[in-house]
Order: sequence, then C-alpha cells, then structure tokens
Amino acid sequence: MNNFSIKKQFLFALIIASISLSFSFKSNFFEVAKQLEIYTTLFKELNLYYVDEINPAEFTNKAIKNTLKELDPYTNYFDEQEVEEARIRREGEYSGIGVSVFYDQKGITLNEVYKGYEADKKGLKAGDIIIKLGSQSLKNMDRDQLSQMLKGAPNTSLEISILRQGKVIEKTIVTEKIEINPVPFYDLIDQETGYIVLTRFNQKASSEVKKAFLDLKKRGMNTLIFDLRNNPGGSLGEAIKISNFFLPKGSKITSTKAKVRKWSTTFNASKVPLDLEIPLTILVNESSASASEIVAGALQDYDRAVIVGERSFGKGLVQRYRNLSYGTQLKLTISKYYTPSGRCIQELDYANRDEKGIVPKFSDGTVTAFRTKNGRVVYDGGGITPDVAVGFSKRNESTNKLLKSRAIFNFTTDFYYKNPTISSIENFSFSSSNFKSFLNYIKTSDTTFKTSQEQLFLDAFKSSSKPDLISSEYQEIKKKLLEEKVGKLLEDKDFISDQIIDNILIRYYYKKGTYQKKLKKDKVLLEAFKILKNKTQYANILNEA
Repeated sequence: MNNFSIKKQFLFALIIASISLSFSFKSNFFEVAKQLEIYTTLFKELNLYYVDEINPAEFTNKAIKNTLKELDPYTNYFDEQEVEEARIRREGEYSGIGVSVFYDQKGITLNEVYKGYEADKKGLKAGDIIIKLGSQSLKNMDRDQLSQMLKGAPNTSLEISILRQGKVIEKTIVTEKIEINPVPFYDLIDQETGYIVLTRFNQKASSEVKKAFLDLKKRGMNTLIFDLRNNPGGSLGEAIKISNFFLPKGSKITSTKAKVRKWSTTFNASKVPLDLEIPLTILVNESSASASEIVAGALQDYDRAVIVGERSFGKGLVQRYRNLSYGTQLKLTISKYYTPSGRCIQELDYANRDEKGIVPKFSDGTVTAFRTKNGRVVYDGGGITPDVAVGFSKRNESTNKLLKSRAIFNFTTDFYYKNPTISSIENFSFSSSNFKSFLNYIKTSDTTFKTSQEQLFLDAFKSSSKPDLISSEYQEIKKKLLEEKVGKLLEDKDFISDQIIDNILIRYYYKKGTYQKKLKKDKVLLEAFKILKNKTQYANILNEA
C-alpha cells in the first residue's frame, strides 16, 4: 500500500473519530439541556400555581443536595454561607471566640474551649449553652442561622447569655483571629524518640509538621512516631509535601486517574527531603482517611515506615472545588488516587449501590496483591492495612451508637462539676466505680443515646392508637432493652473508658492533656515505641517478603 493510500485511510479514520466524538458531545449536551429545561419549567409552574408560597433558594438547595446524595458523600453543594465555612476548614483560620460547638434547639453548646483564646480568657466552659446573643434568643433557631452567630470581623464585641448547670450567666466576649494548628501536640517520649500528632491536612499542615520535626531534631530526636489517627484528611498538596519530608526528591508519591485527562496526574516529590534515614512509625486507625492514607500508603510502599494500629478508613477518592454562579460552589469527586505500588485503597463502591441503596465494599470482593519496594505483599481495597495491627477489637452496635450520641459529653460535663479537681494527668484513671457511675448515668439521666431496637420500639409506641392500654408492657420492655444496652457497653468497657478519659482530661488540661496521657498509657503508641527501640524487629518488618 502506498503512502498516499495510508494517508487517505488515516485522514478518513480521523474524520470518523471526530464526527463520533462531536456527536457524542452534542448528544450529551442536548440531554443536559433537556433536563435543565424540564426542571426550569417545573419550577416555574410550581412557583406560579402551587397553593402555598415556595422559597426559591431553599427549594433549589434541597433539590441539588438530594440529587448529589445519589453519588458519594464527598460530592457536595455549598451555598454562599457554606462556602466561607469550607474555606475556614481548608485554610485553618477564622474570626471567632476560640471554641468548637454543636447546635440544638436550646442554642449553641460549647463542645471544646481552646486554650488561650477569648472564650477561655472569659471563663467559658465546655457544656455551656449560649441561649442569647444580645436580646436575640437562640432557642429553636436553625443551624445555618446559629452557625453565623459567633463569627464576624475581629474585635467585634458580643453580649451573650449562657446556661450553665441551670443558671444563666451574662458575658461580654470579643471576636479575634483564630488559627487552627493542625499539629496540636509534639514532644519527646524519651531522650531520642519524637512524637508528632497531625489532626488535619489544612494549608498549615506541612509547615507545622516541619517546624515540629526540626525542633525535635534539635532536642535529640533520632526516631519518630507520627500519629495520623482520627485524621480525616484534607489537602492532597499537603499530603505530598509531608510524604516528601521522608522520601527522595523525584519519588512517585501518588497518581490520580480521572475522566478529564488533565486531572489524571502523577505527583512526585519535588523538594529535598528532611530526613531519609530516621526510623519512622506511622499510627493509623479506622478514622484515618484520604490524605492520611496517601502519606501512610506512600511510606509503606517504599518501606520507609512501619504502619502501626488499625486498618484505615479507605477513602481513595479526590475532590476539587468548582466555582458556580452567585458565589456558590460544588465540591466534587474528580478522580481516584493510587499509591506508588499501584493500589487504590477505596473501600466503598458508590457506583454500584444495590436496590436498597446499600453500598458494597471492594474489600468484600476480589482484592489484588501488590509489592512494596522490598517485595512485601500489600493489597488494594479497604484502606491501608497496618504492618503491625494493634487496637481494640471491633465495637458492638451499642458502643457505636453511644459514640454518635452526646452521652459521653453530657456525662463528662456532669463529672466536671461534681469534681472540681482531679489527680495529675499521669495518675488519672477511670476506675471500675467510675464506670459504674457512667452506666448509672446512662440508665437514669441520659436521653440522647438509643440503640436501633430502642428507637424502633419507641416509634412503635408513639404510633399506637391506644398507648394507655399498653403503657405497663411498654415500660417493662423498655427496661429490658435498657439493661441489654448497658450489658453491651460492658463488653467494650476498656474502649469506652478511654473515650471518657480523653473527654475528662480535655476539661481540666485542654487537648494537650489527652496527648500527654497517651505518652504513658496509649497501647498503640507504646507498641510503636517498642518497635523503634528494637532495631532488629524494625528492620525485619520492613524486609519481610
């Protein structure tokens, strides 16, 4: 075949491909335009003729968010107000009074008071409920309104009324710039072992980790425990920078695969590392996700660190913010990321929900084996599996429900006001008698913690047409369900006690107190410490093929 014929065939194929691509794009564009037009005409008809008034913004907001629920939990729409809240989470600073909060019908409950900020200086305590701002009652306000109440430009004076243990107290507080340090604690465990905690990957993460690392090196550190437990992730860029601290320049840290070609990228270490030799352990648990897993996965694949703890969450998806009209934003999943060995550690398969909406797990199917730099076998699907598994056994349903409620928080508030002082951080423990007091609190005082069985039974009783006739039977069954719930909590006594200890220490010694306690009592941290002390064991773990 001559060159002219080859060129003709190539040109013909190129034209056919272009026509097909153009048709596909136009067909897709037409379908999108068609659906938008349907929604527009439907909304117009509702607005004109529906018997009651419709709030356009609220109606559209709900429509969008209900649509996105069918995708994955990380693809979200933010209205103008929520855009600012998302920016604060990313950047790690805002104007406020230095508290974390939750909202309910009573008002704004202070969940934690940060040391040294305005709320702390003015004597506010966790458990306080802000019920009034100026003359404005906060009772029964919706969450969006409440979330704006304590924000504003720095040096804004606010008159607040707080409810504390049944008494109303008046305070004047002034907003200030709040900086969220993603490294809330670091120290030497002994003369040579450093410990750094990273709680989030905001825009300050790599600079704060670097600052902590260099300070510990000056103080004599030559082995490091890097704690990523309960770190939900954040910035991909920060994860790459932190991985680069311990990996050579040019090392592949992660790669992404996306529908849009330009978002399918390989990310390599671009800087001179901080330290390529220091023995390193990384702590993870079931709440270590996303950027935490990128760091742990990269250092595991290069056999650069021993991963200790529980299997991580398994979030192998990458999100990006896209600006929409009128100051709104869409955060959407654009790609999946892969560790240097080629693993995608995504656990939940959102694209294949069953008819009941249940999301299957990749780890329940066929998983693929990969090899680390030294030839160790690692697997995809289901998060990062630690090299050394340490942690509590799987919690039962009652304990998981307990953690999602405010029962421990409310008990801690009660404990705090009954005990003006406690022993030192190192010596404080939650005794068996303390745990019995907690269980008694659950039985007699708590209303927030209900198991699935209790809630179903309560709903059935409320829907009964003649509740008076079955009241005595209801109380009897209710009592049995309560006893069963308490019995289940006893099965997880050690785990629950640790959660309560953390909550109590924060009240007396701020967040720093919980980390100081971990240095002496945390079994995952102590296992990591033991591995670093045994150089032969450390080397063997990283070289087991």
